[in-house]
Amino acid sequence: MADDNDPDSKTEEPSGKKIEDSRERGNVIQSKDIGSFMMLLAATLMLGFGGALMAQWVTLWGRVFVEKSHLIRIDDLSFQSLMVEQTINLALVMAIPLAVFVIIGIASNIATHGLIWTTDPLEPKLDRIDPIAGFKRLFSLRMVFETVKGVIKMAIVGAVVTFLLWPELVGIERYVSSEIGDSLDSLFWLLVKLMAVVTAVVAVISIGDYLYARYEYLKNLRMTKQEVKEEYKQQEGDPHVKARLKQLRQEKSRKRMMAAVPGATVVVTNPTHYAVALKYDQSSMGAPLVVAKGTDMVAKRIRDIAYENFVPVVENAPLARNLYSLVEVDQEIPPDLYKATAEVIGYVMRLKRAAIR
Repeated sequence: MADDNDPDSKTEEPSGKKIEDSRERGNVIQSKDIGSFMMLLAATLMLGFGGALMAQWVTLWGRVFVEKSHLIRIDDLSFQSLMVEQTINLALVMAIPLAVFVIIGIASNIATHGLIWTTDPLEPKLDRIDPIAGFKRLFSLRMVFETVKGVIKMAIVGAVVTFLLWPELVGIERYVSSEIGDSLDSLFWLLVKLMAVVTAVVAVISIGDYLYARYEYLKNLRMTKQEVKEEYKQQEGDPHVKARLKQLRQEKSRKRMMAAVPGATVVVTNPTHYAVALKYDQSSMGAPLVVAKGTDMVAKRIRDIAYENFVPVVENAPLARNLYSLVEVDQEIPPDLYKATAEVIGYVMRLKRAAIR
């Protein structure tokens, strides 16, 4: 039998239970590029829509150091108060982007693998401090792939940046001849454009990285045929045990059913293939009740018990088949069968009255 640890023997796709168990242990799809893309997207949007306003705030608060520099003395408490005030103002400005980055970081993790709360990754494990295992991880095929992937990403982003900046470098002299305000405004929108294009490139890269990470994740969770069978047994129960329990339930139900035959009013037969025991008490029952039914050997046993306990046995093939097919044990017969059943029970009642006379 193939070794369960042999990757070649793991040919089955992971079940939902195995994926969920893996998530609960903190083992989820890891794609760093998704987080990088989300952060870069947030930075680009904040720069494009709020960068100018934030720059104005910083300029306004920093202007005091330029316009009133001759009034500021660094040897008294007023300077300290001014520095504290300006630090608080700057922190308030930076609090918004920092909060956005935190929210985006959390959102990217939730979007990638949902909400997870587990302490399993924090538990101490010997293989984490094993130098040999650490060396193997450091120079593993995965690390080589990540290194090569990082170089390729840097090359692609670098090529895109060069492509965008090259025309600007050719005409860089216009920034020298322009007003400083116009030059800064042009440089600002060039930066926004550059970040937008880089974000688009990183988005494509991150999608590819996520698809590959998902493929690797599911590949590592693949199962052997034996593991699939064992999991099925755990979830659904051992088929042999289930079959045995079903057999025991059937036997118990059959014994209870046979115990009700001696108290039946009549047994309707086919004559040999079907047998249905009916009970009817005019004073307490609205309709006859099926107390036992069966085919072949079970039908024979019902007839034998009926004969042993002097329960009338009446042959009526159509009625026996209909009762067996349409009515379960301990259920009343449907109205469609009232007439045919009433004829049989009436016949039995007449026989009993005649026997009494």
